Order: sequence, then structure tokens, then C-alpha cells
Amino acid sequence: MDEAQQKSAALNAILTAWEQALGQGVSPELLATTAMFAALTDMVDLHGEEAVAQLCDGLGARIRAGEFTLSDDPA
Repeated sequence: MDEAQQKSAALNAILTAWEQALGQGVSPELLATTAMFAALTDMVDLHGEEAVAQLCDGLGARIRAGEFTLSDDPA
């Protein structure tokens, strides 16, 4: 699989697991927090604390710029 196919497969797997967890009664907030924890711990293991900290330093601006916003409805 090329990188685009891997990204698509990964997203589909995560979305499937997400829906299953919601169906089991896990709250969306707890699910999101846990997913972020899992992602960050794996990234730290792969890239180290400093590299991940630098990535996270830029997240505020990216969030405010709408990079992670899927709808036009404000929260």
C-alpha cells in the first residue's frame, strides 16, 4: 500500500473502532481524550519527547485556523 492508501485504511479502522466504542456507551469526550493519549504515547515512543512537544506547540494555531474543523457550526 502506498502512503495515501495506508492513511485511508488507518482512518477507516479508527473510525470503526470509534463507532464501536460509542455504541458501547463510551462518552465522546472520554474517547477523544483516550485516543489523543494513545496517539501521543506512540508518537513519543517513535520520535521522542522533544519532537512530539514541538509538534504539539503548533497545534493551537492550526486548531484556530480551522484545520481540524469539519463543520461550520461553532462548538
